[in-house]
Amino acid sequence: MTNRLLTAAAALALSASGALAAPDAITLGMVLEPPNLDPTAGAAAAIDEVVYANLFEGLTRFAPDGSVLPALARSWDVSEDGSSYTFHLAQGVTFHDGSAFDAEDVKFSLDRARAEDSANAQKALFKGIASVEVIDPATVKVMLSAPDGAFPFKMAWGDAVILAPESAAEAATHPVGTGPFQFGEWAQGDHVTLTAYPGYWGDKPALNSATFRFISDPTAAFAAMMAGDVDAFPNFPAPETLIQFQSDPRFKVIVGSTEGETILAMNNRKAPLDDIRVREAIAHAINRQDVIDGAMFGYGTPIGSHFAPHNPDYQDLTALSAYDPEKSKALLAEAGAGDLTLRLALPPPTYARRGGEIIAAQLGAVGIKTEISNLEWAQWLEQVFKGKDFDLTIVSHTEPADINIYARDDYYFGYATPAFQELMAELDRTTDTAERSRINRAAQEMIAADFVNGYLFQLAKTGVANAKIEGLWENSPTQANDLTAVHWVD
Repeated sequence: MTNRLLTAAAALALSASGALAAPDAITLGMVLEPPNLDPTAGAAAAIDEVVYANLFEGLTRFAPDGSVLPALARSWDVSEDGSSYTFHLAQGVTFHDGSAFDAEDVKFSLDRARAEDSANAQKALFKGIASVEVIDPATVKVMLSAPDGAFPFKMAWGDAVILAPESAAEAATHPVGTGPFQFGEWAQGDHVTLTAYPGYWGDKPALNSATFRFISDPTAAFAAMMAGDVDAFPNFPAPETLIQFQSDPRFKVIVGSTEGETILAMNNRKAPLDDIRVREAIAHAINRQDVIDGAMFGYGTPIGSHFAPHNPDYQDLTALSAYDPEKSKALLAEAGAGDLTLRLALPPPTYARRGGEIIAAQLGAVGIKTEISNLEWAQWLEQVFKGKDFDLTIVSHTEPADINIYARDDYYFGYATPAFQELMAELDRTTDTAERSRINRAAQEMIAADFVNGYLFQLAKTGVANAKIEGLWENSPTQANDLTAVHWVD
């Protein structure tokens, strides 16, 4: 009896001290370190992986299933002709520095994003905005140059989050948002820490802090998970080891889909890749399944255009660029490109480094030599994405429904034909769902028939987590590690 009473008393004491309480901190692994922490001034997916829905919020946001939900805008009205949206904002919202959020901040953020000197990587999201008008502190009206049924979707992107004019200039290194977590510290080369913001206007998160550790090496990622140095690795870079985690009750393996079209991007601006016969030859030299099996250990879905297979408008166009090395050789001969050497620039992710070696061998089999250079992420952004100094590269485009990038004059792979630009302009001004689907299918067919890039596979989301963690996203409708519903269970 005495022992039972002592045990109960000890349990109560431990509970009161918090020793038996569920953990309120989490450490997540990430392959890439973000180059900065301002999603409105950077193209790297790693930025959103830290700050989306955690530190920064937009007028709308993506749900785990990809649907669009209210965020700082609690509701909105659309004019009869579809050319204006009136957003009704959440009230009592403050930024992490304690300053009040209101319609002026929305106007500032949208005007900043669409300005001529804007550094926003997705400036096209805002090009349809004609003007932004503050009606009152809780209401903002956005006038569009043409009807746009996708405008709430565009406002859910990480590039459209709301910043305050007082702190926007420092957002790259000291971001100040309205989200449930605020910036803690950034130890360059190692980690970023966020802490719960006590003044958050919405539902409070279960976590008090979150640390994002940067571990690019797959072997080190595996070791960190096994040792418990990280609690979860939502985009795990060593898929060959997933079977070990699946058989270990300490862990759960989370497999879903992403918006990541993984492509062998080609520099369409320069010879010999300005010749469609050479691009088609490269496409037919690639055995997609070999790349998926060899680089991703079977995780991934073959694609034949720049569109996600889970999208209802998807068309399977893989047959158009089917593996056919003899056709590849014939096309190269026809183009007079029998002795070809191309530079292949590879960023750090596993799909690129491992996939690049496989593709280099496949191209070699049809007579195309490759010179491989392994680039760090910052180098890739500067040399390839901004500088357009490359022949071939492998990258996964993880932005949602982003086929419109092919209409951009200055985009790194340099396609932007007038016919495709007109197709995207038609999509922008179309609100009818069936007609938008038709245009999306036509767009997929156009870039596939032009062999703009080598379309490889849709990136799978393969994650590993401590078995006691709940609330991590299974799929990736956008590049994010949304922690708002993450919690530990007993």
